[in-house]
Amino acid sequence: PLARVAQENVLQRVLQLPVVSSTCESLQRSYASTKEAHPLVASVCDVYERGVQGAGALAAWSVEPVVRRLEPQLAVANDLACRGLDHLQDKIPALQYPVDK
Repeated sequence: PLARVAQENVLQRVLQLPVVSSTCESLQRSYASTKEAHPLVASVCDVYERGVQGAGALAAWSVEPVVRRLEPQLAVANDLACRGLDHLQDKIPALQYPVDK
C-alpha cells in the first residue's frame, strides 16, 4: 500500500478527473475574462492574489514540521482516499466526462 501512496496523490487524481478539470478550466476562463473586461476588478483581484500567495507561502512554511511528523498517518489517509476514489469512479461513470457532457 505505501508504494501506491508514493505514486498516487488523491488530490492530484481528483484534479485530473475530466469533470473537475473542465470545471476548473471554465472558472479560470471566466475569472480571466472578468478581469480583462473590468480594470477595477482586475486591480482588486491582483492585490488579493498577491496576498493569498504570501499567506500560502507562510502557511506552508509554518506547517512543514507538523506535516513531517504526520507523514505516516497522511500516507494511510491518502491510500484510503485513493481507494474511495477508485470506488466512486467505478460507481459514477459521469466523473470521466467533462461538465458539458
